[in-house]
Amino acid sequence: MKVVLQSGPFDPGALLTAFTTGRRESGAVVSFTGLARAEGGSTDILELEAYEGFTETAILEMAEAAVKRFHLDDVLVLHRVGPIAPGEAIVFVAAAAAHRREAFEAADQLMDYLKSRAPFWKKSVGPGGARWIEPTARDKTDAERWDQPDPLT
Repeated sequence: MKVVLQSGPFDPGALLTAFTTGRRESGAVVSFTGLARAEGGSTDILELEAYEGFTETAILEMAEAAVKRFHLDDVLVLHRVGPIAPGEAIVFVAAAAAHRREAFEAADQLMDYLKSRAPFWKKSVGPGGARWIEPTARDKTDAERWDQPDPLT
């Protein structure tokens, strides 16, 4: 299991290749790559701030909980911080499990957490100035569904 915050660009394809290499017991690997959006021209740069150490620890705790809940073989979370241009990859999540359903659900839960609850501060900078970005109502609703106990356990 690995959680990485980094300021520079990354190659999602290379990350996926490295994550899947040598897996002999995992029957499924699900990955998600999130891209920064231009928001119809209102965002020139997306700036993400994190509290070093604290943010990684919080994400690692969520990843550990996902491993237990979904019986995962492995997890990788890589998230950018600093300035990110529209079209650049901002986040990569991969989950490996014996079966596809667990891998899909784990990746979904991790992304819902990263989008709405992870300790990041996001600011959009564009022609109209800068504005802080908060999770939307949908982001919060998506995350809340994981607060329920897993009915299969």
